[in-house]
Amino acid sequence: MLRVGAVGAVSFPTVSHPSLGQPPRSLQAGFPDAAARLRADRARLASRALEIAADADPTLTARHDEAGLRNLQRDAEVFVERLALCVAGDDPQWLKDFADQSVIVFRRRGVQMDDVVALCEGLRSGARGVLSDEEMAPATRALDEAVAVLSWHRRISGDGHKRNRLSETLYRGI
Repeated sequence: MLRVGAVGAVSFPTVSHPSLGQPPRSLQAGFPDAAARLRADRARLASRALEIAADADPTLTARHDEAGLRNLQRDAEVFVERLALCVAGDDPQWLKDFADQSVIVFRRRGVQMDDVVALCEGLRSGARGVLSDEEMAPATRALDEAVAVLSWHRRISGDGHKRNRLSETLYRGI
C-alpha cells in the first residue's frame, strides 16, 4: 500500500478562486456615487432616451403603438440600471451581457435592433447630464460594447430592418 504524506490545503497564488479563476466583480471599483445618481434619475433618463431616439427616427413612434413605446421605456429603465452597474464597477460586461441576452425578447416583440441602438445612443446623451466627464468614460465603454453586440445581432435573419431590394430579391430567388 502506498502512503502519501500529510495532505495540506492547495494554494494557487495566481488564481483567486480555484473553480472560477476570477474574483467576483466589484461594484466599488468605479464610481458608486455616480451609479446612485443614475439609479435615482432612472425614469427621467429612460424617458429622455426614448425622446432622443424618437427625434432621431420619427418612424419609431409610427412603428410602435402606445404599449410598445411603454415597453421600450421600461426597457430603457433596465438599461439605465445595467449602465449604473457598469459605472459602479468600471466594467462594461454588465450591459454587454444584458444586451446579448435581451435580443431574443426584442425579436419576439418585433423591435428592430436599430431602435434599441437608438435607445442606447439616447441613454448616452441623457447620461451626460448626470455624469461628469470622468464618470462618463465607463458609461461610454459599456454603451459602445452594447451597441456592438446589438449591431452584430442586427445582421442575423429575423430583424425587421429595411434591406437592400436587390439582396432581398436574390435571397428570395425570384
